[in-house]
Amino acid sequence: MRKLTKKQLTWYGIAGIGPNMLNLMVGSYLCDALMTEGFIENVENWTFLNKTLVIAGIWSIFVLIAKIIDGVIDIPLGSWTDRLKTKWGNRRPALLIGIVLMTLAYFMFMIVPVKEASVLNTIWFGFWLACFYSFYTLTMVTFYATFGEVTKNEVDRVYLSNVKSTVDIIYFVLGYALIPMMVGNFNIRILAIVSFVLMLSMIIPFVVLKERSTLDKDVEQYKAEHPEDEEAQKEEAPKMIPSLLYTLKNKDFILWMVIYAALQFGLSMYLAGFNVYYSGAMGFSGLKITLCNVAGFGPVPFTLILYNFISKKKGFRFAFRYSLIMFSIGMLIGVFCRPTIFPNDTTRLIVSMFASFVCSFGIGAFFSVSYVIPSQISEDEKKKTGVSHPAMYFAVQGLFSAGISAIATGLIWINLKKVPASDSFFFNPSGGSGLLFLLVAIGCIVACLFTMFLPKSLCDVGKEKKEEKEEATPTPEITE
Repeated sequence: MRKLTKKQLTWYGIAGIGPNMLNLMVGSYLCDALMTEGFIENVENWTFLNKTLVIAGIWSIFVLIAKIIDGVIDIPLGSWTDRLKTKWGNRRPALLIGIVLMTLAYFMFMIVPVKEASVLNTIWFGFWLACFYSFYTLTMVTFYATFGEVTKNEVDRVYLSNVKSTVDIIYFVLGYALIPMMVGNFNIRILAIVSFVLMLSMIIPFVVLKERSTLDKDVEQYKAEHPEDEEAQKEEAPKMIPSLLYTLKNKDFILWMVIYAALQFGLSMYLAGFNVYYSGAMGFSGLKITLCNVAGFGPVPFTLILYNFISKKKGFRFAFRYSLIMFSIGMLIGVFCRPTIFPNDTTRLIVSMFASFVCSFGIGAFFSVSYVIPSQISEDEKKKTGVSHPAMYFAVQGLFSAGISAIATGLIWINLKKVPASDSFFFNPSGGSGLLFLLVAIGCIVACLFTMFLPKSLCDVGKEKKEEKEEATPTPEITE
């Protein structure tokens, strides 16, 4: 595959914003929009038809299944895109298939077969949710797999990852600050359709990617004609099972998955339910929710710079712990932002915005760790064994992430919202959803505790190495 220039890499990093935004809309808004439970303010715009359209217990099972499929399918799809053989290459055809089918599932999810809660609706939305997650996975696994193929060296790979992290911040700000503000005037389905415009970004890979045929006969012919091309002479990607076994035998990676799972438990619940929490437990709507999200996501570009600075000075473990602790503190402050404690709306809003601002010092790191650590572990393994298969590490990480997200948002969160309000602190006035921020904080604290077991090779990732400078002090000439 042709290597890209710095300018092209900038555009290439931007390309992922479209699929990421659609995934955010589905996971954080459209799934919640099928039920009125948990919402108090502006229910008619937060939901499809201002009514519950699914059977909660059955729907939670379908969400769980969709999340599991989303995780399990990473591995075969990652292997499939690595080994796909066509005359147009392997990445562009896989991207095209993923984009087209993901788009179909996205729009079908917004169609309501029966305008009331029914089993038919539940099955319909469950089916298309599973389809959307599957083809979103194909699109993004293929996209991330090209990061090492379009870059010339480590410097370019770091640059591309930084561009992608910046783009992540942009779509998070759009999704979590702008969307809640717009919900005051537009139904969430309208905003989901408008968000689809960002999918035009996926035109970029088809413009800049230049691939050779991956058909066996064409590959052998190219190798024979270009013996000087060392990359072309390498063996093709290892088959799925051997690659998976290498990954699962890596103790450092399994430890990272424990830490990552604890982080994802809290983070996925937060992203899936923060709007419900603001609306219910805090009693906010429209502009107030937007202000809280701006306070949380607006400073992220600057807090990410601070995180990188700390990482350079102290290494990954210290910087990651700092991020987890800051996020947990912000969540715990948010637990007490209730009308019963701060009856004045303005005071409650200020405290909530402060809590969100504190969280921003953690959010900055969560954009980058999922890229950095699997890459580092893969590189360490390559130096020890000579085996290189970074895509499988990302695929297995996706499996862990989807599994824990399925438990957090499919089983716990949906059924938690059904817990009725009571006179207790956590369940009043929003019922079980009032526990959200506390559970998020617990997940981050558990992740922080497990970082004590990280090996030194991961603890020092990102830390500037002090070069030992030999002072060449010339011996003065002694003259008689």
